[in-house]
Amino acid sequence: MIDSTSNNKVKYLSKLSLKKYRDKNFEFIVEGEHLVEEARKCGLLVEVYSTNNYSDSILVSHDVMKKITSLDNPPQVIGLCKKISSNTNFGDKILVLDEVQDPGNLGTIIRSALAFGVSSIILSEGCVDLYNPKVVRATQGMIFHINIYRVSGVDELIDILSNYNNIYTTNVNCGEDVRGVNSSNYVLIMGNEGNGVRDIISDMATSSLYINMSDKVESLNVGVACSILLYELGK
Repeated sequence: MIDSTSNNKVKYLSKLSLKKYRDKNFEFIVEGEHLVEEARKCGLLVEVYSTNNYSDSILVSHDVMKKITSLDNPPQVIGLCKKISSNTNFGDKILVLDEVQDPGNLGTIIRSALAFGVSSIILSEGCVDLYNPKVVRATQGMIFHINIYRVSGVDELIDILSNYNNIYTTNVNCGEDVRGVNSSNYVLIMGNEGNGVRDIISDMATSSLYINMSDKVESLNVGVACSILLYELGK
């Protein structure tokens, strides 16, 4: 059993709560049995740590688990994982996220994207880190089952978009009602929670979409709006 919070391995695992250490070591933490098993299925699980003798795990004390985890109520099981590889074979249904910064939103969007048939997600350089613990938890393991590619900068994103037609963005005031749009291939661009899609990116769109809703509602959370749009586009 590891019972010292000064243990070198414990220090390393706790550092993975910070992006710079995740980037440096190409590893991240998953919390809870479900996420551990999803990582195991994909062959990305390096080690398992538990306070309850979980299968094939390294036993640690409750104090050690509290040191490692980002949760106020520490789980009984965590896993050390290798980062997920991505590729530029994006497929025919692509979701582009431009500077989405809330971890919960990104996690929700990843789940919805997989549910509604998106083949790849492209993250702009300004998006929240994919391996932020809150993002990973919010995906409920779906992070392991869809191609997610982060561009190095806006120029790379524009180069990618230039290869596609049927590029949609959103506009609450005009455009096509998404209920009337059905496409077997598309690129959907969703933007930052406060500022929307940057002009340099939205200029690449071939059409704008809107969600028909009550005039009592000014706007929707980006995670909710994205989920509705993906559902309608995939019908």
